[in-house]
Amino acid sequence: MGRIIAFILFLFISTISFSQQLPQYTQYMFTKLAYNPGYTGAGEGICVQGLVRQQWVGFQETDSEGNTSNVAPETYLISVHSPIKFLRGGIGGTIVQDKIAYQNNISVNLMYAYQTTLGTGDLGIGLQLSLLNKTIDFSKYKPIDGNDPLINGKAEETDMIFDLGFGLYYRQPDTYYVGLSVLQLLESKSDYEATAAKLKRQINLVGGYEFTFPNLPSFDVLPSLLIKTDMASFQADISTLFRYRNQFWGGLTYRYQDAVAIIVGMEFKNFNLGYSYDINTSAIGSWGSHEIRLAYCFKIEVDKFKKVYRNTRFL
Repeated sequence: MGRIIAFILFLFISTISFSQQLPQYTQYMFTKLAYNPGYTGAGEGICVQGLVRQQWVGFQETDSEGNTSNVAPETYLISVHSPIKFLRGGIGGTIVQDKIAYQNNISVNLMYAYQTTLGTGDLGIGLQLSLLNKTIDFSKYKPIDGNDPLINGKAEETDMIFDLGFGLYYRQPDTYYVGLSVLQLLESKSDYEATAAKLKRQINLVGGYEFTFPNLPSFDVLPSLLIKTDMASFQADISTLFRYRNQFWGGLTYRYQDAVAIIVGMEFKNFNLGYSYDINTSAIGSWGSHEIRLAYCFKIEVDKFKKVYRNTRFL
């Protein structure tokens, strides 16, 4: 495993260009299901989560007539997963809408993970089935060449694409976790020439550690790392959160050559709320990005033994 990880890291370091085909999340440490199907069913209850990301707020396109259009990326995520004992693992799913300029991508992902004990921790081995609906509104594009046949005469075009994902997720509760996944494994292509879509295989490596100060048991330090690559480019997020009494947290994330982000959050009863703000350091300029997330986890208690009441009249 060490050699495999070292080889993957070598591939990350050997490239300096960037691409983003799958959505990115600053609060990745709380949205593991979006990156790794092996996480499905990790935990003891049903967890539902919603996330909204507004990237590069205020980023607009202005045409020759002075009309402006909002072309900033917007991402919406809904996820749910739960352990299922008789399946020896867990099931879950995500629905993601990712809007970029005049493209709208909606993906539905279904996951199953086999959960087992390995050493002193738990290992999840997950499979993901993905269905992507890709829509491009060509009527809003302004071609440089007025006779461009790829744009002129086209309106809104849409297509459906199927793909798979696979993931491994190992966790030592309250200590550390590490996950390795491959999404868009098949690199499926669109059968419809108008959208000309081809998915790129993406490898994700995520890890985190939990450290409690010996003399300050109310405070925890939570460093984490996310590295993504499609073998042609890579992106790395390095984060550190400080948590107080397992209830309040705050910290920073640095995304290599892209942004610095501030993260804050809190947990109240079964609710988990988080907010992050990205400050761009790339050529995009000073456009910031907002991300808000709300999760709710609960258990369904079922009586193990059925209660029977006997009436003496029928004894």
